[in-house]
Amino acid sequence: MRVLVVEDEKKTASFVRKALEGEGFAVDVCHRGDDALVAAMATPFDGIVLDIMLPGRDGVSVLRQLRAQNNSVPVLLLSARGEVSERVEGLNAGADDYLPKPFVIAELVARVRALGRRGAETKSTTLRVADLTLDTILHRAERRGRFFDLTAREFRLLEFLMRSPGRICGRMSIIEKVWDYDFDPGTNLVDVYVRRLREKIDEGFDLKLLHTVRGVGYVLKE
Repeated sequence: MRVLVVEDEKKTASFVRKALEGEGFAVDVCHRGDDALVAAMATPFDGIVLDIMLPGRDGVSVLRQLRAQNNSVPVLLLSARGEVSERVEGLNAGADDYLPKPFVIAELVARVRALGRRGAETKSTTLRVADLTLDTILHRAERRGRFFDLTAREFRLLEFLMRSPGRICGRMSIIEKVWDYDFDPGTNLVDVYVRRLREKIDEGFDLKLLHTVRGVGYVLKE
């Protein structure tokens, strides 16, 4: 499970990060709301721990923007204030859970884990982008009646891209999600697999779906 922690208090952010990593989560950290929005748009996280009081852009504003873009990533809001009105505002903006500060770290970890289960339950088993369909149960990809013979790694890559249609996926996020590496191997591994996948799902079709964004990553869209 990959989690984004958005907290401007660096000691608190470090504390939360270490606790989550100790439980096996992969954790990214941002200290500003505007940076968090960019990160959440670039990487498909499994959950976000989002403080409300942030520099750059407040947490509720970040949350509203994500929901406006149909980003359904589960979000746990944090706040030191804890007023009922603030809690209601956050939940109405699309938060999945709310935790007032100060909190017990074991409770935060448990709530993040629950968000992960909730997100997994709501993941669709049939994905569609334009006329391309992926059945994650039968492990079958099809486009206009043509079925594609995909390797296990190509299938994981395609599923990863199709779960984030229209969003640019960076090479590092692909390496982490598809290969389970937490480092860049320094090879053209991703480029080779993207090329193979493109040859299968785009070759022979006028509408190309798999696009390269130079210097940034790849995106699957019409």
